[in-house]
Amino acid sequence: MFKVDNELKNANIPRTIRFTEKMFNQLNEYAAKNEISFNHLVLLCCKYAMDNAEE
Repeated sequence: MFKVDNELKNANIPRTIRFTEKMFNQLNEYAAKNEISFNHLVLLCCKYAMDNAEE
């Protein structure tokens, strides 16, 4: 489960990333349901993946 992390709200380094249409739509829906921005959700996903990655 994701928790809102205010540390990520000040992200300011722009980067281009490409998604499949299906994944983009799923992420948009999830962000809208949880009242967070798409960008914040992507940052949360990346942080979660890195925090839980096996070394």
